[in-house]
Amino acid sequence: MEWLLIAAAVVLVAFYLVWRSRKNSERAAIELADGLADARQVNERLGGQVYSLTGSNEAAQQALADAAERHTAAGSQLDQARTPVQARLAKHTAVEGLYYIRGARTAMGMDPGPAVPELDGQATAGKVSEDRVIDFEDRRIAASPDPSPATPNYYPGGRVAGRPVPAGWYSEPWWKPAMIAGVWGVGSALLFTSLFSGMAGVGYGAQGFEQGYGEGYQDGLTGGEQGYDGSGGEAGDQGGWGGDSGGDWGGFDGGGF
Repeated sequence: MEWLLIAAAVVLVAFYLVWRSRKNSERAAIELADGLADARQVNERLGGQVYSLTGSNEAAQQALADAAERHTAAGSQLDQARTPVQARLAKHTAVEGLYYIRGARTAMGMDPGPAVPELDGQATAGKVSEDRVIDFEDRRIAASPDPSPATPNYYPGGRVAGRPVPAGWYSEPWWKPAMIAGVWGVGSALLFTSLFSGMAGVGYGAQGFEQGYGEGYQDGLTGGEQGYDGSGGEAGDQGGWGGDSGGDWGGFDGGGF
């Protein structure tokens, strides 16, 4: 009799485990489907803007080129997405593209359009608040809160390869080598300090840059502002949706919602 009770208990446990596994799979499938639909909607919105706008100056043209790059990357991510996290990363890439659209519209003197969800790490990275020009490694690098022929390269703000890059307009995309390689080169902290030292709106220096955060970032982590920075093991080094989405996603800078 006792062995019958044990057998019945084993059957019940096995049944429960199968049922729970099936429910988890169903829930994950629904979450993935919802995430993909959400990301596609954002990317379609981005695509509509990319194909309907024509840059009237260098700053707008560059921002539109960056937006088109994000649109293509988001489409590729959507095709490859097999988990809810990957679907959210695709949405992040598309949202980042919408920031470039806003930059292009601003550069052409147009209304930037509807608000866009904040990218993860964007608030922490801060914004360029004044014109600044430095000489670094035999080249001149400029930063400005506004687009101009001297500063045609826009960045919406966030983290690249785990380091904060303030939103603003620049003479060159000095963050791009780190975005592509996933790591910062020697001298990057010196460049950062030289360019942003003492600037209001950028509340950290070389040490914060090297550590990958500025004032308030640790509090943000405690409050759940990590986003999908790769610590979950699924997304590669995403730098919190606002960091660079390395790994399988082509090295684009990303963020969160």
